[in-house]
Amino acid sequence: MAHDTLPRQRPSTAPAERAMGLTQSTALVVGSIIAVGIFSLPYSLASYGPISLVALVLATVGAAALAFMFAVMSRRMPADGGPYAYARAAFGNGVGFANAWSYWVTAWAGNAAIVVGCVFYVEHFVNKGGSAGWSIVIALAGLWIPAAVNLTGVRNMAAFQVVTTILKIVPLALISTVGLFFIKPANFTPWNTSGESNLSAIGGAMAICLFIYLGVETAAVAAGKVRDPERNIPRSTVLGTLASAVVYLLSMVVVFGIIPAADLAKAQNRASYSVAFNHIVGGTWAGDVVAAAVVVSGVGALNGWTMICAEMPLAAARDGLFPAAFGRLSSRRVPAIGIVASTALASAAVVVSYLGTNGSTVFTTLVLMTGITAAVPYAFSALAQLKWRWHDDHRVQTARLWRDLVVAVVALFFSLAFIYYSRNTGDSWYVVWGPFLMTGAAGLVGIPVYLSQRGHMTEPRRQ
Repeated sequence: MAHDTLPRQRPSTAPAERAMGLTQSTALVVGSIIAVGIFSLPYSLASYGPISLVALVLATVGAAALAFMFAVMSRRMPADGGPYAYARAAFGNGVGFANAWSYWVTAWAGNAAIVVGCVFYVEHFVNKGGSAGWSIVIALAGLWIPAAVNLTGVRNMAAFQVVTTILKIVPLALISTVGLFFIKPANFTPWNTSGESNLSAIGGAMAICLFIYLGVETAAVAAGKVRDPERNIPRSTVLGTLASAVVYLLSMVVVFGIIPAADLAKAQNRASYSVAFNHIVGGTWAGDVVAAAVVVSGVGALNGWTMICAEMPLAAARDGLFPAAFGRLSSRRVPAIGIVASTALASAAVVVSYLGTNGSTVFTTLVLMTGITAAVPYAFSALAQLKWRWHDDHRVQTARLWRDLVVAVVALFFSLAFIYYSRNTGDSWYVVWGPFLMTGAAGLVGIPVYLSQRGHMTEPRRQ
């Protein structure tokens, strides 16, 4: 991508803290996108049927638009906080705080969802009866082990991320290639099992599919930890998103082509990738290997997202929008308060959710909630890009201007669509609207924080 002659804001992080090059930042993107969401996705989408593949394609288009948009914006403004920094620079501190708070909720609530999905696969080996108490214990261990890794420093976190990313790609690559030879066309019918119109089914499934693409922006959020951010952030964002998309699309076609939708909905098949591998090779050993790889994948994703959980409050605290404690670095040069506070909130979300309902509903509700809270900063990033590009028309090439405007419009459309369709399925109103209720409650908690910080906020640098 060519450089634009536009004003840029550099991250405020000291060079010694930049422990991530192109390999590590790409691993952060891939590792954050490919968590356990994709491994639990067929189980969550079983009620819609194979028509969910259309939703996944559309979600991929939206994710690609978001990735390209963040790549362009990170060249212009490689600032800590990514989407938060863009919204603040474009629309002021009030909107900046709302976006920082919303994204922070996305990060720690997303960790809660990731660890619940990870529990599905841990229970492939232990707690096969699904005892809620033991599920909570497993989930809490899954949250606090990555937190401990992050507390030891950025270099250890980055190395851990590269290793776990490689381990998670191997089984996905195998099932995405070898599995194509075991597809049965009959398993793609009935096409829509939801009982709703095709459009409604695609919309509902697409909202769930958004969750597996959360993370396209993580390199931009962690700009202060990346070496040569103007070069490495755009590259890692695009490369990481495209690589994840190819693996996602192929592997989901394989799973739906091997396991009938009616079987995917059964509780014993919630570890659907393990079941698909067992269909391919026979026996149970391959499924065990995949389940173990998914657990590693989940821990790796939690490792990356735990860092992101602390990076957004860190950036906001340095601007005076979050309490100062979130801006302090430990002796290991990490924002320890942000890491611990975010992990504690994720732990609380897991415990409350498990006490209220079953694992599948827990996972889906948390997924939809994080989709809503992520779509807010995504939408405002798109609006910021539209504002800046429209005012930049005399400083950039016309073709590049219209390209960026079109991409931003597509990203904005998908962000709004994800919010609109983020309703849960169920007979009870509080289950159907649970994601919105949880999002609203999290937003209300942010109001006193904003009011208490108004006198400490610095003026944003205008673009």
